[in-house]
Amino acid sequence: MTSTAPYQHILDRPFVLDLFAGPGGLDVAAHALDIPSLGIEWDKSACLTRYAAGLDTLHADVSAFRRESFESLPPEINVLAGGPPCQTYSVAGHGAGRAALDEVTRYIDELVAGASDEKIDAELARFSDDPRTGLILEPLRYAIRATRSPNRDNRPYDVIVLEQVPTVAPVWTRYAEALRDKGLPDGTKYEVTFDVLATEMYGVPQTRSRAVLIARRVGLGRPSLPSATHRAYVPKEWNRRAASTGAEVHQASLDDADGSTPERRRQDADGHREPWRSMADVLREPVGTHPGRPAPFLVRSNYGSSGVPGRRGVRTDQQPAATVTGRISRFVVFEHLNEKVVHEGARFSMNEAGMLQSFPPDYPWSGTAQAQQVGNAVPPAFGMHLLCAALGLPVPDTEALRRPWSAATEEQRAKLRSHGCGDPDACTDRCPRAQDQVPPPSSRPRRTASAKQ
Repeated sequence: MTSTAPYQHILDRPFVLDLFAGPGGLDVAAHALDIPSLGIEWDKSACLTRYAAGLDTLHADVSAFRRESFESLPPEINVLAGGPPCQTYSVAGHGAGRAALDEVTRYIDELVAGASDEKIDAELARFSDDPRTGLILEPLRYAIRATRSPNRDNRPYDVIVLEQVPTVAPVWTRYAEALRDKGLPDGTKYEVTFDVLATEMYGVPQTRSRAVLIARRVGLGRPSLPSATHRAYVPKEWNRRAASTGAEVHQASLDDADGSTPERRRQDADGHREPWRSMADVLREPVGTHPGRPAPFLVRSNYGSSGVPGRRGVRTDQQPAATVTGRISRFVVFEHLNEKVVHEGARFSMNEAGMLQSFPPDYPWSGTAQAQQVGNAVPPAFGMHLLCAALGLPVPDTEALRRPWSAATEEQRAKLRSHGCGDPDACTDRCPRAQDQVPPPSSRPRRTASAKQ
């Protein structure tokens, strides 16, 4: 359920620990809300982006850090947040995690029953073909570890905020049952709410569904999901509106089912909301170093829509972007609403791709695989709404995210990297090894000619 009660701050000094922090989506949201945060991220390039952005960072493997260095975390951290890697659970991935969902959720029950880390690690070893599958358990393992930390006086986290692809909703359901009904091994219980939300309903110029869980320690009040501020994007309604105004809409958009999900139809019952933000809303005008895209354009995504292989979604600049993934750099931009007219700059720049994720203009994307960094990130505007709902803060003003971002100075970057990596100029032995960061090859079996027939 979404919030209808008056806002009431539940923490005097919130401090966020962001697991699997990526290039900084949730941290940018916290920064805009003037909330301190610390991110743990193992990808070197994402850390370079974070250092350049001036974000406090630990370049580390989340699992290894919990085992070996948890006591070094600031004891005043009271908000745990995280979006574990979703590739194995995503519709776009090869699905090793989806096949293991039932088995992984069983470990949640074992953890809250007090199973040892060694036992769980031994059982998770069976997912050696894709070790990311077991990372979905790390937020719970951190929550339990906090209650066993002398540095914290065994004090549990007050608030937990999790987000993932909708495929992981069954895991959040089991998380909710464990936190609410059984509690952590020390007896700490939480009030929990969870659902699948549509990010364009929170000012993100993109259709992207996320499974969200918000938990508050019992005694801090029952949490609510953030109230939507913008209307849902429903393709059929868009096509009817465009036809009535005489606007040109590419036929492919009629096949674009991204956005017609039940949660969007349910949540858009109230018409007293702002219109969803289109690509033109954020890209038309020049801002910072972005020159602006004043001419009308079409965008053809480079992946199948709504899980249907081979179908390419096409949208106009008057619509939200399709879900931004690591393939955003392959989206083709056609100017003048004509797929045959391709001009120089027929791809989105990384600056533009970040803006479609609601990152501020001129966010300092750094390192390699920048498109993947953009696609993996939590949209900061959505993150602001999640944090405000979790902490009892008023509905946020996300306009702050439309101002250019001021990158960190070289001196600031060196200081951040010295803390995050152990050296102001390079990674050290305590950093994850680069060779361990390569995603495993797809385990999806190839289809033979006979199988295709």
